[in-house]
Amino acid sequence: MPPKVKTEAEKLAMRNTIMDAARELFIHQGVEAVTMRAVAQRVGFSATSVYLYFGDKEQLLRAVVEADVLRLAEALKSTLALSDPTERFIQFGRQYVQFALTNPNHYRMMFMTKHSACDPTQSSIEQHNPEQDAYAQLISVVTHAWHAGVFKPALTDPVLIAQTVWAAMHGLCALEINMADDAWINWRPLPARIQAMVNMCMTGLIKEPTHE
Repeated sequence: MPPKVKTEAEKLAMRNTIMDAARELFIHQGVEAVTMRAVAQRVGFSATSVYLYFGDKEQLLRAVVEADVLRLAEALKSTLALSDPTERFIQFGRQYVQFALTNPNHYRMMFMTKHSACDPTQSSIEQHNPEQDAYAQLISVVTHAWHAGVFKPALTDPVLIAQTVWAAMHGLCALEINMADDAWINWRPLPARIQAMVNMCMTGLIKEPTHE
């Protein structure tokens, strides 16, 4: 049985404990295989106690994913205040990678664990709101840079640019999270790989400065 909670802070701490346990199980066992009873056993509670906080597994799963999405958006929000569109674009990418590698389980849960697609009508996160939605942040950063003439003239679709950059960032993060210790691969140092990704994105996407 869980300890009796009396304050809102204690209830929040208990809720977070359940969510952390669920995240671990979802990542390592797969969403379909995890039961509420298994989550309860992981934290030493009865299944009935877990149901006091989450009505069913779908509600628990949605709470975990939404908490992680909000955490990512919060980590990236500071880059939106940068005035230079090119610097904002570059720093957004660096902050994204830093978040993923600092919070690997949160990143795995959002982007590397199969789960049902988010239904905007059921979500507590407001879609397209840069305060809550990291994808909206990415689209905003790239669109502002595009309007500022940062990218090569042949690149006419800022959403396509954003999704391509996301794919590059995700690839680096996923390989580092899942295969950093793989002895089969002689990895170059992580800072060098991050810088190479940034350089290649800049070379491929950003137009050459004009010299008068």
